Amino acid sequence: MPGTSKPVPDAEVIGGSSGLVDDRYCRRVRRPTISHPDLLALHAVRLKGMAADAEVADRFGIHPAKATELLLDFQAYGWISRVDFAGTAGWTLTAAGLLENQRQLAGELAAAGGTDVVRDCYRRFLPRNGELQQACTDWQLRPTSSDPLAGNDHFDLVWDRRVLESLDVLDAVLSAIVVELSGLLSRFSGYDDRFDHALGRAQAGDPAWVSGVGIDSCHSVWMELHEDFLATLGLERGSELD
Repeated sequence: MPGTSKPVPDAEVIGGSSGLVDDRYCRRVRRPTISHPDLLALHAVRLKGMAADAEVADRFGIHPAKATELLLDFQAYGWISRVDFAGTAGWTLTAAGLLENQRQLAGELAAAGGTDVVRDCYRRFLPRNGELQQACTDWQLRPTSSDPLAGNDHFDLVWDRRVLESLDVLDAVLSAIVVELSGLLSRFSGYDDRFDHALGRAQAGDPAWVSGVGIDSCHSVWMELHEDFLATLGLERGSELD
């Protein structure tokens, strides 16, 4: 069935009960759910907002020919439509596509038995949003006595170092959250590596990688993970968990 996740054993026994190993030292390790390419391709369109074939393929490592085939299928189903905006063309979800994405994600999460895990991770992620937003604001603006909205020219190394240090803290927080999420659903893997890569580029002297658009900047990666949380849990942006 389109959009269903690849069935894998719930767990494997480490140590084994073979008569040669003391069962007290056995433990069960849950394997992460591997999402179906149909789900991944449609979800990539949602996460990117508007995405070309190559971007959909690249997001989750789908073969380019397979990604194009799936996108044409989705168009035929009425789940996506092709749009042109400011000289850029790509696919976006339709209302029907959004509902289908929600259905697929809800089914996958229920089958993985991981709702509590994702909700707990989101609760840990959400309070850090303000810190990320403040870091990006401080990276873009450097207030002066005469202009509280003066742009940051990045000549004040102490100011920039403070911002980068705050992002370094968020990098560690994100890494711990993603390790837990990707242990449940493999499609969550990579957010930590992408954020770390962007931060490294900024620390090396390229300021665009903190809050730039059109690249995998720290801000872009963080916002994409936020959207992934909302989509996976079926929440609206701005919602908080009870």
